[in-house]
Amino acid sequence: MSLELFLQNISNGIALGGMYALIAIGYTMVYGVLRLINFAHSSIFTVGAYIAFTFIAMFHMNWAIAYVAAIVLTALLGRLTEVVAYRPLRDAPRISALISAISVSFILENLLVMIYGGRPKSFPRPEFFNNVV
Repeated sequence: MSLELFLQNISNGIALGGMYALIAIGYTMVYGVLRLINFAHSSIFTVGAYIAFTFIAMFHMNWAIAYVAAIVLTALLGRLTEVVAYRPLRDAPRISALISAISVSFILENLLVMIYGGRPKSFPRPEFFNNVV
């Protein structure tokens, strides 16, 4: 294995581990506050990625602006989910909130499959990623 390939694999591992850490922190924060595991957390994360994909690939928007817009819209989706699906069940039994979280996850996942299809998508690569460092 060449040094370049080794360093690339280390970089990929750190990036993937960072993403896993962010998701884990999100789950921990939500559970710490609500005492509920939000199964829709990863689905909302996925919706954010598809929003960024839509802005970049379909609307040919600048990638930095697209990511900021995706972050804002994903935060609004998270807030909407909390208001519609979780807040009415604050005083209900825990199983009701758990069923609501799973339902929101299924709805978002199937909505994405209906809109984008089941095949993997790839982001257009920004020009500065073509340079080898």
